[in-house]
Amino acid sequence: MNLTKHWAASLDDYAIDLAWSPDGSVLAAASASGGVTLFAAATGAVRHALPGHDGGTNALAWQPAAPDPEAGALLATGGQDGAVRFWRDGTGAPAGEAALGGAWVEHLAWAAPDATPAGAPLLFATAGRRLVALRADAAVAHRFADAPKTLTALAAHSRHVAAAYFGGVAVWDAGTFAAAKEFPYGNAIHALTWSPDGRWLVAGCQDNAVHLWAPAEDLELQMSGYETKLKELSFSHDSKWLATGGGKDVCVWDCTGAGPEGREPLLLPHQARVCAVAFQHRHGLLASAAADGEFCLWSPTRKNPLLAEVRMPSTATKFAWRADDSLLAVGTEKGALFVFQLTN
Repeated sequence: MNLTKHWAASLDDYAIDLAWSPDGSVLAAASASGGVTLFAAATGAVRHALPGHDGGTNALAWQPAAPDPEAGALLATGGQDGAVRFWRDGTGAPAGEAALGGAWVEHLAWAAPDATPAGAPLLFATAGRRLVALRADAAVAHRFADAPKTLTALAAHSRHVAAAYFGGVAVWDAGTFAAAKEFPYGNAIHALTWSPDGRWLVAGCQDNAVHLWAPAEDLELQMSGYETKLKELSFSHDSKWLATGGGKDVCVWDCTGAGPEGREPLLLPHQARVCAVAFQHRHGLLASAAADGEFCLWSPTRKNPLLAEVRMPSTATKFAWRADDSLLAVGTEKGALFVFQLTN
């Protein structure tokens, strides 16, 4: 397995988010200063430089549905100006805006295209304590009651959307907007993710722990004792493995059967604090990065799991695997953007 640099580019600030278009032809990159750049996957050429958001862009999310053949895929962005904006890749032109009336929009997540009876996908955006469902034309579909505390993480799976705040996680049905379940947790939550099969909802927590719920089974688990608070979470495509940061080692947990609590994780070591983890979408490789600028590619099921090691000019902030797993985008604290190609 070979990992080679495909192309590189520079952003004007910290790379705060990265996302590939559904067909993999475009990489969107947001800088902390507010600009959003769309790059051609094949060459790294700039397709469009979007103004993004005054005060800073915080999040990107491509609509998962098939793109309009004329206008191209639809990208949503959220920023410090309290707005969600929609952009068409084909033209680079604005395609709608929703001003949510909050101080910032930090989290975006599309529900599945078939989440509603009409088939219209919904965008969920948070601004402070506010959770709002938007249609693809930027019209407000639903405003939820304000959360008890500031919303800190958002994750969607199929027609379920989970939102975390200090004190717990609430889950809603994206089709009916009805509350599905609520899971109390007595501390701050920094990250949320669903397993691809929807069995597990996982939280990375302020109290140096990772917490798991299996909503359909009323099962609740926790692994504690990490060195630092948990912000890095990623599931393998088959939902078997959960990779977590929270220290100098990536912990890879077996989530089959009764779940990971009480099991010993596989430890993948770094020399500095782990700051990003990302499993591939369709295959079993895992990328991880550390605060000293190192990032590694692992095959957790191999006897010798380390496949590649790369030294970056600054700390990686974000990973993004293309849907076919052939390209890996890496953004850094100093605005460097690298796209690596994976070949046999």
